[in-house]
Amino acid sequence: MDPILLAFSFGAAFCFALALVLTQYGLRTLAPMDGARISVPVTAAIFLVLAPATISFEHWHAASLALFAGAGLFFPVAVTLLTFATNRLIGPNLTGTLGNLTPLFAVGIAALLLGEVPESGQLAGIAVICCGILLLFARRQRLPAAIPAWALMLPLAAALIRGLVQPVVKLGLADWPDPFAAVTVGYLVSAIVITALGLARKRTGDARIPAAQGRLWFVAVGITNGLAVLGLYAALARGPVALVAPLVACYPLFTLLLNRFLLGDRALSPRLAAGVAVTVAGVALLLAA
Repeated sequence: MDPILLAFSFGAAFCFALALVLTQYGLRTLAPMDGARISVPVTAAIFLVLAPATISFEHWHAASLALFAGAGLFFPVAVTLLTFATNRLIGPNLTGTLGNLTPLFAVGIAALLLGEVPESGQLAGIAVICCGILLLFARRQRLPAAIPAWALMLPLAAALIRGLVQPVVKLGLADWPDPFAAVTVGYLVSAIVITALGLARKRTGDARIPAAQGRLWFVAVGITNGLAVLGLYAALARGPVALVAPLVACYPLFTLLLNRFLLGDRALSPRLAAGVAVTVAGVALLLAA
């Protein structure tokens, strides 16, 4: 097993979890769209400034560039908007639960696009990981009446987009194996999209002036998400989607820890303990396979 791949995958999972927790602070003062208008362009600008030192332009490939740009039309911009909106509507727990379907979408699409058909042991590990994370965030009580049914489709849409983007980016990395190029191009395209949406809102008089405190939170969210995407792409450059996608999907484990230390959530019910145990067992099974 490649230890660097594991480091990139779990590093990405930690950063995704941290961004999810920090988003809760930002959404106290800003709407999801306003937060995305800050986080995505700021991160794109950082990657662009670092590009001369991080991207191997001598190995660039036109088809890969197109794939990275195509992925950027939806990720991270669409996923960012969907995640922010879902966080505000249904909270991070249910967002994490439904977002856990990402590896299922990713593995299925990778089998079609890349021919990466997982073995039975890998499928078992992925299934156990998904069940474990469902245990972590499942709630027995009914959803509040204030939550509209359509809101549950938002995290599913985000999971589908993440699942589609991973095989597409890996296909691009085959000819231009540069995760920095993939993340920089993707973020630049996403920044253009979110800026265009912001300008359209401004013309209709629907633009808001973000609060100073909210801006700082979403700058932190953008940087953290950018590191997460970079780690994800770096892992995809080294290994198959069937391994990387479920490992990164373990980010709810880190969300629990961060909620405990940053938000003061000290609850540890038998269900949560069982979820942690099942998820860890699934990771072990996947790695063994």
